[in-house]
This record gives sequence, C-alpha cells and structure tokens, in this order.
Amino acid sequence: MKTLPRQLLPATLVACLALLNCNPAQAAASNQDLKDARQESQLSTTYTLNPSLRDQDIRVLVHEGKVTLTGTVEEGVKKELAKEIALAVAGVTSVDNQLQVNSDFVPSKSSAARSYGELTDDATISAAVRSKLLWSKYADGLAVTVHTKLGKVSLQGTANSASASQAASRMASSTRGVVSVDNQLQIRTVKPTLAESVKNSSQHAEQSISDSWITTKVKSSLLYSSHVESSSINVKTRHGVVVLSGRLGSKAERALAIELSKNVRGVRQVDASALSLSGQ
Repeated sequence: MKTLPRQLLPATLVACLALLNCNPAQAAASNQDLKDARQESQLSTTYTLNPSLRDQDIRVLVHEGKVTLTGTVEEGVKKELAKEIALAVAGVTSVDNQLQVNSDFVPSKSSAARSYGELTDDATISAAVRSKLLWSKYADGLAVTVHTKLGKVSLQGTANSASASQAASRMASSTRGVVSVDNQLQIRTVKPTLAESVKNSSQHAEQSISDSWITTKVKSSLLYSSHVESSSINVKTRHGVVVLSGRLGSKAERALAIELSKNVRGVRQVDASALSLSGQ
C-alpha cells in the first residue's frame, strides 16, 4: 500500500505520530506543560471576569500544579480572594501567594473602552433582561431591544400599553448588576380587528403552560434579580398558582419576589402566605 506524503497528513495526526516517537518522559513532560498552560489560562480568565480582581495587577505562573501569584493588589482581602480562586482550580496542589498589598495602588485605566470582564458583565445583564421580558405576561405587547453599557440598560422599541412599558422598566431595574434603566419604549396601541381578537382568544384558550415551566421561570427570574435572596425561596406551582415559601429579610424583598412571580407568563395567582420575614 502506498503511503501519503507526510505534508498531506493533518496536523493533529502529525502531532500524534511525533508523540508516539518520543520517549515516555518527553510525553509526560509535554502533557504537563499543556496542563499548566490550561490552568494559567483558566486562572487569568477568572481574574479578568471577577469584578473585585479584574483591575488588579495579578500575574499567574503554573508549574506542575503549583501556582505562583505575583503583582500588586490594593487590599489584603483581594490577595486572599486570588489565592482561594487558585486553590479551587482542578489539579492545583498549592499556591505561592507573592502578591503585594499596596493601599495606594491605583488600577490602570488604559482607555475608555470596556474591558473583557465589563463586556461579559454587560452581555450577561442584557441576556437576563431579555429573558425576563420574554417570560413575562407582557411579552406579546413588547418589541424590545436591550443594550447594556457598564450596567446602564437602555430599552428601545415599542410597548402596546403604558403598563407594559412600566413593567419592562421594573423588570430591568430589578435585574442583578443593573445600575440604571433608560426606558425609550414608544407606546403604540393598535386595536385588533374582530378576526384577530377571535384568533387570539382561541390561541390563548388552547395554550397550555405547564406548572413545571412556570416554576422554572419564576426561579430563574428570582435568581437573575437583585434585592431578592433567591436561595431562601422555595417555589411550587399547581394549576398556575405559584406558592412561595421561605424566609426573607424585609417587606420590600418579599414584595419584589411576589411581583416578579406575578409577571411570569401563565401565572394565575401567587400564594405568598408561607413567605415570612426574619424575626417573625
């Protein structure tokens, strides 16, 4: 059988052949180098995404599972946080934390452009707001484009009523990480024809939203929202009636949890009688 010219072999196959031709010690060293590089990349990305560490001067070196951190941070708490994050990475056996704490350290701002971490935060906020609007009972009356920059959300598009527009603002402003909301929605009420009204009524009558779907979306809405300790709330749904139970810290937190639950499509009623306040 004729063999193909070496230059026609895929790069991956060439690499495999090279690995087979080297001795076990070389193969092990190569695998360890790759593992170290992956861990360095994982840690650098994690520090970049972490709001508390992304603007600190942290450099990472990994050798055979041993992490060395160098650079400067402004607080001892951030030094400890960097160490704890490194220890949580699979395969890391120890951390040599050489980070220097300097209270006069000023994070560098190289440009007005958003950092990778800030872009990721903004994209996450936009996705959460879009999801909450999509799941809401106002979804049919909203055509919204969501933009986020440094936590500032802009809502653009149309709403079929003032109440739908106001609800969109409340859902956005209560989303975790949102600093402010600029509601630019235009109110456009279009009276449906008789045929459209009959069609819509028929569709709504036939539509069946499962209790499990409602429960999942209520939980997600609470999870995405600020000012609500979602882990303290249990959610159950039966025939469209959402039952909230657990213990929260304030009346405002309880009221927001109820409102967010009511906003989910398919919810007929919210029973919050078992949602108590701390100290009661």
